[in-house]
Amino acid sequence: MDMLIMLTGLVLFLGVHSVRIFAEDWRNRQRRRLGADTWRGIYAVLSLVGLGLLVWGYGQVRETPTWIWIPPLGMRHAASLFNLLAFILLVAAYVPGNAIKAKVHHPMVAGVKLWAVAHLMANGSLAHIILFGSFLAWAVADFIAARKRDRRNLSSHAPATTLAATGITVVVGVLAWGVFAFWLHGWLIGIKPFG
Repeated sequence: MDMLIMLTGLVLFLGVHSVRIFAEDWRNRQRRRLGADTWRGIYAVLSLVGLGLLVWGYGQVRETPTWIWIPPLGMRHAASLFNLLAFILLVAAYVPGNAIKAKVHHPMVAGVKLWAVAHLMANGSLAHIILFGSFLAWAVADFIAARKRDRRNLSSHAPATTLAATGITVVVGVLAWGVFAFWLHGWLIGIKPFG
């Protein structure tokens, strides 16, 4: 039952986030028909319900894991490095004028890919493989779709960047990773990566 709750949340959360990947024309028609604010409201509510079910189900399933493989200890260190890079990419999505966003184009989705790979490297239970494998598959599909949209819309030109914006991106990303890795991960998830 717990796995079903997790899977329901996963399907709902990633399903909502996949509409633009697989049904962009339908999405655009619904946004016009309902209005942008109503569409965003429905999107937000469905995303939150999906996330809530996902977190609840995952928390329950994690209590009695089904192990597929036991990762070597060194994988935790590699996962930490991947997560550091993922945080920098996440911040790059929001800092204007940074060279990382100019180069990657969709740094948040690239960050999700790294985050998922990192967690797959460091965790070997069935729940982890389903959860992070699903996010990895979604992120790969989303990145491909976003790059196709860029080419179609001719929006792959290089925007102006500054060294200061790139430096801020890296510093804030490293600080955010540190706060999450050394404090928030243990508090929110119940696992201390360095504890």
